[in-house]
Amino acid sequence: MKQQEIKALADEDLRAKLKECRTELFNLRFQMATSQLDNTARVSTVKKDVARILTEIRARELAAQKNME
Repeated sequence: MKQQEIKALADEDLRAKLKECRTELFNLRFQMATSQLDNTARVSTVKKDVARILTEIRARELAAQKNME
């Protein structure tokens, strides 16, 4: 996912996408451990997606906190 796509999502959608990415990452790691994974680059791509989503969630939390002050 691109950063622009992530910013366009609502908070609930972000959390759902995070859960989906973490599930996919678990499955990819499992496939890699059993030597069934063909595209090993997909693991790093999903990791980066998880990091982007977490970064956006944190940025929104900080923005909300700043607005409260």
